[in-house]
Amino acid sequence: MELKKVEVKKDDETNIIFGQSHFIKTVEDLYEVLSTNIGDGKFGLAFCEASGPKLVRKEGNDSRLEEKAAKNALNIGAGHSFIIHLKDCFPIQVLNQIKSVQEVVNIYAATANSLQVILTETDEGRGVLGVIDGNKPEGIEDEEDEEERIDFLKKINYKR
Repeated sequence: MELKKVEVKKDDETNIIFGQSHFIKTVEDLYEVLSTNIGDGKFGLAFCEASGPKLVRKEGNDSRLEEKAAKNALNIGAGHSFIIHLKDCFPIQVLNQIKSVQEVVNIYAATANSLQVILTETDEGRGVLGVIDGNKPEGIEDEEDEEERIDFLKKINYKR
């Protein structure tokens, strides 16, 4: 058994949702959830088959994001994992709907931060142990930091 760390390649303006499911139909069901819930947002998604032809299946409404998702999925290479790249929208707009897709087993991350996937590899394949989402904290927020957080949420229309 070998441990591996895979860096997810993403643009600064994109968010990532990374998870695991259990069936090839995942691609169609996630496409439906995304296309009906993100308005003018753009997305690309990819899913790693764990049996049969063992291909990376991909869909999206933006070919560049679709290709980025497919390349990241292939690089991660964990069976039944999926990755979604989002632009001009936020994971919060679709996360609950994604969680309720029948094939979805787990969500590991929904983030705009840098993302590393920690894997184990055996002679059978790869499995996800967890993720590193961004950086570790450097302190505890004070009143000024709290005001900045609230102002940011107001700016992106998540708080009045």
